[in-house]
Amino acid sequence: MTPRIPPPVMALLAGLAMWVLQRLFPLSQWIALPWNWLSVLPATAGIVLASSAFRRFRHVGTTVNPMNPEEATQLVTDGVFRISRNPMYLGLVLLLVGWAIWLGGASVWVIPPTFLLGVTYLQIIPEERALRALFGARYASYCQEVTRWIGRISRR
Repeated sequence: MTPRIPPPVMALLAGLAMWVLQRLFPLSQWIALPWNWLSVLPATAGIVLASSAFRRFRHVGTTVNPMNPEEATQLVTDGVFRISRNPMYLGLVLLLVGWAIWLGGASVWVIPPTFLLGVTYLQIIPEERALRALFGARYASYCQEVTRWIGRISRR
């Protein structure tokens, strides 16, 4: 399966779906003013994480186009890639969490985990196959050190 929808577009559609859910099916309001301003924290973390990863890709001269992972010329494992194999997608998830906090309704919380699962199966798994084919043992070793979403794997 090859990626068909760019992840930023998927995130934008997810954010729109959250807005529609809040307007049409608000259920209950979990987070109200002024507490919804806490949305700035995950949203800012998401922007910093994703932009750091983007800049790192640009710095080493590899593709940032998620639709063609087979065009990668470098395996990036430093910087934010030491804590997540997918910091750009993690950044998008954090933006959606921030948006959910801002909207405050219960119904919107179905979307961030749905996005996480969707981007995993529709984007990340095909990318991982392409990176394994391109970088072989180096990529396999990296996968043993850093998790798909967040965290290093302790070796004892």
